Amino acid sequence: MSRLVHLGNAVVDLVLQVPAAPDRGGDVLARAASALVGGGFNVMAAASRQGLQVVYAGMHGAGPRGDQVRTALVGEGIEVLQPVLPGRDTGLVVVIVEDDGERSFITAPGAEAQLDADALARVALLPGDYAYLTGYSLAHACNRAALVEWLPSVGEGVVVFFDPGPLVVSLPADALAVALGRSDWVSANAAEATALTGLDDAVDAARALRDRTGGAGVVVRCGPAGCVVALPEADPVMVPGVAAAAVDLTGAGDAHAGAFIAQLARGVDPIAAARWANAAAALAVEHVGPATAPTYGEVAARLA
Repeated sequence: MSRLVHLGNAVVDLVLQVPAAPDRGGDVLARAASALVGGGFNVMAAASRQGLQVVYAGMHGAGPRGDQVRTALVGEGIEVLQPVLPGRDTGLVVVIVEDDGERSFITAPGAEAQLDADALARVALLPGDYAYLTGYSLAHACNRAALVEWLPSVGEGVVVFFDPGPLVVSLPADALAVALGRSDWVSANAAEATALTGLDDAVDAARALRDRTGGAGVVVRCGPAGCVVALPEADPVMVPGVAAAAVDLTGAGDAHAGAFIAQLARGVDPIAAARWANAAAALAVEHVGPATAPTYGEVAARLA
């Protein structure tokens, strides 16, 4: 059976709910604060809740945040591959969620930024597996060096799924080229796709990104409007979104990616998989928190 093997970063999100982000030098009172496991965990939980076997191949630290991450992973039925990294805790992300659902992030890296060649040697990928790579990993020097060396060795039977993320504009060009060159799927939101291509139109950006990769499948997420899917040798398709009463956009893209991969692993057509993923993202934004992806049954009920 296919697995999702996540090479990224599971961290702890300190989520602050505020009316609006403060001006520079200002202050604002948060209505609520919570410490939740997020980052790469969001994608893994989303895929696991859709019935896909998931393995976390990233690093995790020795400390209270590392303990929290491991507890959350085990709670979702996710296999933890790497041993605890001694002497360093898992990283922290401050997430500011505004009343309109918009969110901003400040990241303090930890053990998850220490993925090296020895750790990657423990990753035994099987034909049919989905290897999930993010721009956050490529932003960390240790992870980047190891992954750039390792990615070209990944066999053709493994599907590499790359999410460049919001840090895409700061990633070294050579590392980005290696990731895009080995990707079978690239998933980005509209702003990230524009940053990668210089094109504001999501359909044009999806087409350009597909061509830049040499023919990978591309998904450009467009929020409530849905997403664009660009397949090799085909015109991009706009897949309409699913109506939602959004309260928190955090993790919406992760819910989309996890559900999309799980559907592909079931053998579902990519356009139908994108429709399913749109529904998963719609359900996710109706709840506060980073890991609010729905179950398979919940998506089926929404689409029904």
